[in-house]
Amino acid sequence: MGVGTASVMFRLGLSMFLSAFVGWERSSKRHSAGLRTFMLVSLSGTLAMIMDQFIALSNPGHIYVLSGAAIIAIATISVNSILFSSRNQIKGLTTSVGLWTWSVIGLAIGAGYYTVALVAFAVLFVELMWFPAMEIFLKNRSNHFEVHLELKNSVFLQDFVTTIRKLGLKIDDIELNPAYAGSGLSVYSIAISISSEQLKKYKTHAEIIEALRTLDYVYHIEAI
Repeated sequence: MGVGTASVMFRLGLSMFLSAFVGWERSSKRHSAGLRTFMLVSLSGTLAMIMDQFIALSNPGHIYVLSGAAIIAIATISVNSILFSSRNQIKGLTTSVGLWTWSVIGLAIGAGYYTVALVAFAVLFVELMWFPAMEIFLKNRSNHFEVHLELKNSVFLQDFVTTIRKLGLKIDDIELNPAYAGSGLSVYSIAISISSEQLKKYKTHAEIIEALRTLDYVYHIEAI
């Protein structure tokens, strides 16, 4: 629990070791923030807390400024890593939150709260590693989903809406995507609700989208 040489080396080593696992998981899924990023975030958080503890030993009234600054800096970096793709998809949100969460774990390691850090590491790693499959499973069976739709011509939008209604679906929102202006295609982001009881019981989003893909005037369609 002290801040001697052995304690500092142990905390830094543990911080690097645990963050490498989370960084590897992000890298294996080709996310922008990977192994080195998570290790650097962890190192900064751990070092900030250790430095605050060193300063507090000689200044009992010291406020842990470096730790607070590290959290704010990582939060700013995390927010800036969130991107919007040309298909109106938010990218990097999970990795962004993961970075901020790991900075807090780095602080816990730097403070010597090893049990808290190890439990938090296990929970974060399991969530990032195994929960995506569960999330996809639940999303594919919900009554609401969004699609990225590319039509060969804008005149076919009314035909698409009519077909959607005949299938027992309801369009909640249609948004023209300006990123594809001048491409010759009419591209939309469409929010759809499943209103048919038969579809709710027997059809997944993937099966509905596959059926819509067979329409002659649909150039491309996929779930968002």
